[in-house]
Amino acid sequence: MSTIISIVQNFSLVAAGELALVSGAVCALIVLFKPLLRGLARAAMLVIKPKRSKEEQLQRRQMRDAMMLKRMLNAMERDPSHAAELRAMAARA
Repeated sequence: MSTIISIVQNFSLVAAGELALVSGAVCALIVLFKPLLRGLARAAMLVIKPKRSKEEQLQRRQMRDAMMLKRMLNAMERDPSHAAELRAMAARA
């Protein structure tokens, strides 16, 4: 607590002005280079998590749909009419 008090006591108007100028300059640089920074962030994300190909996306979608139908069938085992309808939907897909 005493360090915070000593910092506040030693803080002057000139130091506050310098801090405001520096923070304003940093904000201006960030705004100026925002497209570049955004591109670097996207490139880093692609290195970490590469985008899947169209075929991989299609396979994942089909697998997700098949799993969803299977879950629905398991949930609808009590009602045979719904189960038959879901099996017909699954056969068409």
